[in-house]
Amino acid sequence: MEPIIQLRGVSQAFGTNVILDGLDLDIYPGQGLGVIGPSGTGKSTILRIIAGLLTPDEGEIYIRGELRRGSIEDGNDPIYIGMVFQQAALFDSLTVEENVGFRLFQQSHISRKHIRELVDAKLALVGMAGVADRYPAQLSGGMRKRVSFARAIMANPEHPEDNPEILLYDEPTAGLDPIASTVIEDLVRDLQNVDDGCSTYVMVTHQNSTIRRTTDRIVFLYQGKVQWDGKTEDIDTTDNPLIRQFFSANTHGPIHLID
Repeated sequence: MEPIIQLRGVSQAFGTNVILDGLDLDIYPGQGLGVIGPSGTGKSTILRIIAGLLTPDEGEIYIRGELRRGSIEDGNDPIYIGMVFQQAALFDSLTVEENVGFRLFQQSHISRKHIRELVDAKLALVGMAGVADRYPAQLSGGMRKRVSFARAIMANPEHPEDNPEILLYDEPTAGLDPIASTVIEDLVRDLQNVDDGCSTYVMVTHQNSTIRRTTDRIVFLYQGKVQWDGKTEDIDTTDNPLIRQFFSANTHGPIHLID
């Protein structure tokens, strides 16, 4: 199977702080990939680079075998990549309908009535039917997260080639109680298995349950590189000291604490 996205020799620094150091990573179609590791190790930075929101200092990104040139603003990627941000990132002054259908309102000639129908279908898919006329402030944290999911998978029927082929999740269960987290975790898996969803995704998370319930494969990021790459089911049996320390929450081990 050929990777849908490849990162080769990717490096990124902010000032004197090196976040990524010659990182290599392959993302395969139909797979839920988890990117884990201690705080401050560049997990969200990887998502921003994959999404085209950040151009790395060094290295190359290949999308379906094509070298990316520039950023998302250049519009050269052969596939559309959707992103679900940690804080949902909804526009407070817009209704749910306007948030979910934002790309269609801005970039299509579809009638408002048709956009509403498309928005309603996506909201129903994420269990949020009937909230199109509400504003983000009228929703709970978990509800806002689900609305952001609907926005990320919104397709443009005028340009089906722009439908998202991969989703990027940045800490989608952060700050949620265990029950709300389970709802989001179930939704991630449900969207992987429906025609209107997205079967390929990258999940950045610290949550143990989210790691175990939403990912097929794990890469462990530390000191700017991938230090472990394996199936999620193998995290309890590997003898890798980084993985063992991370999942045991032990303060003693090769992972140095950040004060």
